[in-house]
Amino acid sequence: MSHADDQHQSSRRDFLYYATAGTGVVVTGMAVWPLVNSMNPSADTRAASTQRVDVSGLTEGSQLTVLFLGKPIFIRRRTAEEIEEARAVDVSELVDPVSRNANLDGETEATDANRTLSLEGTEDTGEWLVMQGVCTHLGCVPLGDGAGDFNGWFCPCHGSHYDSCGRIRRGPAPENLPIPVASIVDEFTILLG
Repeated sequence: MSHADDQHQSSRRDFLYYATAGTGVVVTGMAVWPLVNSMNPSADTRAASTQRVDVSGLTEGSQLTVLFLGKPIFIRRRTAEEIEEARAVDVSELVDPVSRNANLDGETEATDANRTLSLEGTEDTGEWLVMQGVCTHLGCVPLGDGAGDFNGWFCPCHGSHYDSCGRIRRGPAPENLPIPVASIVDEFTILLG
């Protein structure tokens, strides 16, 4: 066999190898793509991942409970007294000193300002509190409107007491009530998710 025949056989073999490998990659991709795509959330799930809540009817000291992603969300328009009482608490006195706020990066302190919302462009009043209404002990729904020993929420299942910004103050619950991803769109609307 001559050198030219040997080189021709080698280039033909290389071509067949690359063509077979390329076809295998394409076929594998075509087989795997439907599986990967089936793991994406459905359109109705994606649509349910955000929710606009009309809060125009809430006056100071009133609360609204909405269901979002299968969990109750408490939206409270707090009074000046509630805000003042919550801001006077020293973080070192808290059972859980972490804010548990999904809107903030990292583990921020559980100050009142780190757990509340204010209309953008305005002073940080902390008037709005948006949090999951699920006790962090065993998942019961706490009672609100100044319930418990700290004028916030009280879990009737096992006696956890939360203050006026949802921080655990006494009882078996290990963590503060979580703050979901939320933002104030305008003075009448809060966006969840």
